[in-house]
Amino acid sequence: MKTEKKNSPIESKIVLSTLWIFVLINMIYADIMGMLRPGYLELLEQASKELTSGAVLTFSILLEIPIILILLSRILSRKWNRICNFIAVPISIIYVIFGGLTNPPISYIFFATIEIIALIIILYLACKWPKQEMIEE
Repeated sequence: MKTEKKNSPIESKIVLSTLWIFVLINMIYADIMGMLRPGYLELLEQASKELTSGAVLTFSILLEIPIILILLSRILSRKWNRICNFIAVPISIIYVIFGGLTNPPISYIFFATIEIIALIIILYLACKWPKQEMIEE
């Protein structure tokens, strides 16, 4: 007799959502630790004079991707979940890399490395997410 393997998609959803939480927390702490470096306030003051509202909106949208993927990973079907992760992971990796191009502190490099590894794991899990498998009883 064949029965559906229980909890496989739910477990995949939970793991993906948890990994997105992990990535987001690392992003937040990378920014917090970056604020501790000498000269940060002067850099922030200069940047605030040069950044347009469109640039701030762009950064906001890019940061919203990991936030929304926490929820979407839990509620979307396997098909749409995979599609969203296939799109979100490369965008997030690019965001992490380009966020640290201007003389990043060593703490940012550390967090960025962890974030990229976690994002690659997310992509791997989304690629390998099995269809509902049948198991023999």
